[in-house]
Amino acid sequence: MPSTPRSTRSRTKNPGSQSALRHLNQQRIIECLLNGPSTQAELARQTGLSTATVSNIVKIMQDAGLASTEPITSSGRRALNVRLNSNGAVAVGIDFGRRHLRVVLATLSYHIIAEESVLLPLGHHYDEGIRAAVDLLAKLLEESGVERSAVVGAGVGIPGPIDRRTGTVAQGAILPEWVGINILQHLEDTLNFPVFVDNDANLGALSEVTWGPHSGISNLMFLKIGSGIGAGLILNSAPYYGNVGITGEIGHATIHEHGLICRCGNRGCLETIASTTTMIELLSRGEEKPLSAEDIVRKALERDSATLRVVDDAGLAVGRALGNVANLINPEVIVVGGPLAGLGDLLLDPIRRGLVRHAVPVIGETTTLTMSSLGDRAEALGAAALVFQHAGIRRS
Repeated sequence: MPSTPRSTRSRTKNPGSQSALRHLNQQRIIECLLNGPSTQAELARQTGLSTATVSNIVKIMQDAGLASTEPITSSGRRALNVRLNSNGAVAVGIDFGRRHLRVVLATLSYHIIAEESVLLPLGHHYDEGIRAAVDLLAKLLEESGVERSAVVGAGVGIPGPIDRRTGTVAQGAILPEWVGINILQHLEDTLNFPVFVDNDANLGALSEVTWGPHSGISNLMFLKIGSGIGAGLILNSAPYYGNVGITGEIGHATIHEHGLICRCGNRGCLETIASTTTMIELLSRGEEKPLSAEDIVRKALERDSATLRVVDDAGLAVGRALGNVANLINPEVIVVGGPLAGLGDLLLDPIRRGLVRHAVPVIGETTTLTMSSLGDRAEALGAAALVFQHAGIRRS
């Protein structure tokens, strides 16, 4: 898959200390074992470490439950074969939202060890979000009994475009306080293991073809409808990033030329019609306090007429934008995710009507439109899958 922004080296605090050196050497051994079991002699050759150092670290990993060993015969000689246990290499998935943070821990076998989400204040600054992620990760590692040295890397989703040339958050992000920040560098400096950063919709698409039910799909589009609207693309079985990494900005497709001014500076963008922010503004009139996305789902399922009309209008607008995209890339599957996934067919039906109306007939008829089965976990799970892909691990 195309390269995802990450720094060129993994950093450790106080790199000259014995514990830091042991941690670094253990990570080197884990990286070798990600490709499969190896003898201690092979590990020494691959890492450049002495056989005594490898033996000591393997013993530490055994005691921690990260690895197991078995005697074998190699080239006519007795040797000790080392393999990672199922939790011997753990990926971290981090999803930053406008108002939320979710962290997951997952094993090589795509098993979730732990996960938790917390609320973040609206308009939070990047350092506040990073501190919350560090604290939540430390909590999950301790509660699940996972050694920090078992973490092979962290995937991170950001609700906005990432300039892949620099790793910075580009203009247009739902988190304006993060624009221009090299979030990759800040995160890797703080976490002290490899970090891979991507747009949250891209990670949603990746989650659908790894964790989700669409592993055999070569051309898939993941549409996230939330405070903003973005799309992630899997084309010819690989994530598509374009020239500088800013793709899938379907939320800024013009739907009404003389519509409302969008945060991007244009008029009548899809986000001004179909984002949860717009729906909340419309439906909160006359309410004692602003509604939430969860309230929209609840009121729609209760058949509230005003909510159903707002959802229907939004769905038609989304379908119109999807029709134009489908005409261009002809996806096999379009998956809709985000906080409104609980609406099911109440949202899918108007989207489907808009798609069929604005797409070439054969494309509209042959494109599968479905809700994400992963719910609000999709982006964090995609972030964990991103780590596994960079380690060369595919789900079997």
